[in-house]
Amino acid sequence: MAAAGTDASGLTSKDYYFDSYAHFGIHEEMLKDEVRTISYRDSIYKNKHMFEGKVVLDVGCGTGILSMFAAKSGAKHVYGIDMSNIIHQARKIVSDNGFADKITLIQGKMEEVQLPVDKVDIIISEWMGYFLLYESMLDTVLVARDKYLVEGGMIFPDKATMYIGAIEDGDYKDEKINYWDNVYGFDYSSIKSLAIKEPLVDTVDGASVMSDACPFKEIDILTVTKEDLTFKVPFEITAARDDYVHAFICWFDIGFTKCHKPIYFSTGPGAKYTHWKQTVFYTPETLTVNKGEKIRGTIDCAPNGRNPRDLDIIIDYSFSGEHGSEQHTCDFKMS
Repeated sequence: MAAAGTDASGLTSKDYYFDSYAHFGIHEEMLKDEVRTISYRDSIYKNKHMFEGKVVLDVGCGTGILSMFAAKSGAKHVYGIDMSNIIHQARKIVSDNGFADKITLIQGKMEEVQLPVDKVDIIISEWMGYFLLYESMLDTVLVARDKYLVEGGMIFPDKATMYIGAIEDGDYKDEKINYWDNVYGFDYSSIKSLAIKEPLVDTVDGASVMSDACPFKEIDILTVTKEDLTFKVPFEITAARDDYVHAFICWFDIGFTKCHKPIYFSTGPGAKYTHWKQTVFYTPETLTVNKGEKIRGTIDCAPNGRNPRDLDIIIDYSFSGEHGSEQHTCDFKMS
């Protein structure tokens, strides 16, 4: 009998997570995300003076695109680390592009790998997940930073900011949540209580956003600790028009601020599409809100106790306006 958390072949859910990144389709989606890839390329190509002669570590190197950007910008040597079997393909890609002598790709866990150098000058990594932190590799980047980054070294990118707003989304909420009230004449509402706990990752029309955006968590990757990624923080958003609130929406912005000219990109609903999309948290009740009225609350985020790659998120909010008062605590799980 397979041990708990494993299948008959002995693979754990963590193995499947890493193995999933061996399939080129995931990398195709990320490479074709021009906002993502061009932001990284520009931050490196437009700062060749920072990379010239430097030793660079690429954490979670995937197909090696960031490693090749760094090598092409004059890095002395680039070390790329990845757990996934995609690294075999990445070695071929690196060789095909003439960088076999400048890029060394190592398969393994960052926590266990021993680099052939004591320190690196720059860490590059595309570590972000949905809701920034879901299945993200930030913990791994922090391990690499603490073990290998030279004092005064740089991390690309080095800043991340998470935002929350409110949206009017009645049609979609009916389709995704209220659908369970009547399924071919049967009461499936027991599923509704489960469905509403699962945040939806999707592209939200900017016109649906009916509030301002509140930054609720800023992360400096050079100084953040793993403990900082479990947090409970306040937020306050203000209605930009008279409308209904069916859900909260979250997204993040990324900054390469140590560049000669800082580079930023956003995954917000008003920005150009990225594969991260936005994360929608449906509320149990619909709020009727007038322009200028405020929704206040807290966001509580922590890795799930049983599977740290999952996130437990609690949004506690209160509202008092012309159309009444509401106070709710909503539990969500990203898994």
